[in-house]
Amino acid sequence: MGTILDQIDSPADIKTLSIPQLEQLAQEIRERLILTLSKTGGHLGPNLGVVELTLAMHYVFDTPEDKFVFDVSHQAYIHKLLTGRRERFGTIRQPGGLNGFMLRGESEHDIYGAGHAGTALSAALGMAVARDMAGGKENVVALAGDAAFTNGITFEALNNIAEQTKRLIVVLNDNEWSIDRNVGAIARYLHKIVTNERVTHLHDSASRLLEKLGGKTAINVVRRAEEAAKGMLWPSVFFEEFGLTYYGPLDGHNIGLLIETFKFLKQQDKPVLLHAITQKGRGFQPALDNLKKFHGLGPYDPETGETPSSGQKTYSEIFAGTMVKLADQNDKVVAITAAMPNGTALDLFRPHHPKKYFDVGIAEEHAVIFAAGMATRGYKPFCAIYSTFLQRAFDPIVHDVCLQNLPVVFCMDRGSLSGDDGATHHGLFDISYLRSVPNIIHMVPASEDELADMLYTAMLHNGPSAVRYPRGTGTGAAVKAHPEALPIGKAEVVRDGDEIAILGLGALLPMAVEMASRLEAQGISAAVINPRFVKPLDREMLATYARRVSAFVTFEDHVLMGGFGSAVLEALSEMNFQVPVVRIGWPDHFIEHGKVDQLRERYGITVAAAMEKLAPYLLRRISRTARYAAS
Repeated sequence: MGTILDQIDSPADIKTLSIPQLEQLAQEIRERLILTLSKTGGHLGPNLGVVELTLAMHYVFDTPEDKFVFDVSHQAYIHKLLTGRRERFGTIRQPGGLNGFMLRGESEHDIYGAGHAGTALSAALGMAVARDMAGGKENVVALAGDAAFTNGITFEALNNIAEQTKRLIVVLNDNEWSIDRNVGAIARYLHKIVTNERVTHLHDSASRLLEKLGGKTAINVVRRAEEAAKGMLWPSVFFEEFGLTYYGPLDGHNIGLLIETFKFLKQQDKPVLLHAITQKGRGFQPALDNLKKFHGLGPYDPETGETPSSGQKTYSEIFAGTMVKLADQNDKVVAITAAMPNGTALDLFRPHHPKKYFDVGIAEEHAVIFAAGMATRGYKPFCAIYSTFLQRAFDPIVHDVCLQNLPVVFCMDRGSLSGDDGATHHGLFDISYLRSVPNIIHMVPASEDELADMLYTAMLHNGPSAVRYPRGTGTGAAVKAHPEALPIGKAEVVRDGDEIAILGLGALLPMAVEMASRLEAQGISAAVINPRFVKPLDREMLATYARRVSAFVTFEDHVLMGGFGSAVLEALSEMNFQVPVVRIGWPDHFIEHGKVDQLRERYGITVAAAMEKLAPYLLRRISRTARYAAS
């Protein structure tokens, strides 16, 4: 016999199931998640925690007419399984397959694309207000994790909900974790609600009553009991001060209770918030034992949860090890992360210097301004934030750090592709958005050892600086025991040459070396340069080669629009050199998810593509040489 899950082709198929059948379906979904993601990788822990919540939502509401907005949307795998994508689920995060996040172009049930935290309430409020203006009747439901409530955008939305709509359902999925354990006053407040004995007793009674009686009458009774209890426990409940009627906390794994509650909330003509307590990683013991690891990971053993090791340190790990060294020798060095200690590897720094480590939650803007404040008092803050997430803090970078010329260091992990995560997580824009800002220096290492040197250089620099480095492992270069300072704005000539100058930025330096070897095989002398600095550019080096070569070639793991190659073109133009520049980089296009090598091949980030683009200039050179010889 087939499973219940194999019979689910649309949300309509679950609406006829009994509670025992829904509970069986929840178990089957967990088994499918564990087995599939063991092959593809993905966000296992978050999805295991929202199985019953998602089932209850689809049981009561009707998408796509009703609108579901998932914050971050990395926990939307169950939603995808229930909305006609079950047969393609094995392709998730694979080239040409399902995206690991909500994607508007993928399904009519994906009403809002996401990938960054804190956007759900604002987007859902916008949909609710649009519905109200158009006279619509559809329901709008925003599902946000408790980590999203450490994000400033969420509070901006909370400040407006009650003023701008009369109907909106917010589901607070409370599991006490983002990627690491949540931090700050909001996390403590939610924990206080959940662990208060009087509230726990109240909700135990509420659950029993609902299971016995069911329906709207029972919930009204429970609601009146809750009102009385909250009046005794707190003068005001936090969310109700924002105008949202609070319900909870409820067991986020009790399907029957969730269904009856959603039926009740669906009838309310006021903004409401349901506080559901869930268990991240539920149903898979390895995930429960290591919540950070199983938030999001690559392939693993579905029995043990073990993952293969590359045996080589990642750039993130080199960053963390270097930070330990810097903090050992400099009392003013501090490290700041925005809820990403594991992803940035600062969890390796924290045990060595716990008093110099700060996790501010999912609050990138605050992280940057907080760093600026510390810098005014003589400290040297290193902000470890993914390139894609640092985009959210652009104004504080300009206004609070660079304008005041404060010595804050931006350590931009995932500065390039983030492979299977896709467009929301690729770090392809930081050169463009930073090089236009006065006072900042921008460095890109070509190896792990050079990363350590750049971090040391940034520590010594009395002004803003940024270092971008890619996800995963590097060249395997040995890292010196003691980093060395680099001369600011000076490139490294790896190989000299007289006819073509090839600049390979960061991780693409090996492509420059390979291209030079191909050209040498054709009898063409090619120089290879490791630029090291995007800003300031080594203009002296550029001028030297502009007087000698017939063309430049630039390789960068970044968009071409406003990127490193553009900076080279601008500099040559300003110095009145007319040497052509062949630029290799990412097009003016949001790049989909996929394997890095395959995406590079698809979009021409290859030596072969560079040779093809350079060919016309080589033909001109050959023709010019022939004319000179004839004369």
